[in-house]
Amino acid sequence: MLGLLISDKEKLELEYLLKREMDEILTDFQDERMDHIIKRAMNEKFNLLFSLLKRVSTEEECLVYMKVKTKLSKLNP
Repeated sequence: MLGLLISDKEKLELEYLLKREMDEILTDFQDERMDHIIKRAMNEKFNLLFSLLKRVSTEEECLVYMKVKTKLSKLNP
């Protein structure tokens, strides 16, 4: 287990980077040309980023990505 001490400004920057990366994954996930193996890796990365986002973001902001996360799970078993 690791601890991290960051300022409020760094927290906001981390939150922004996580959201931007997750949005990019969601955009790429809709591309039908991608192989299912690549989509599975993207889903795993999304889940990892979501777990990080839960640590630095508010509950309301996480709910937006949680709804998307459940849709991704249904699309990619």
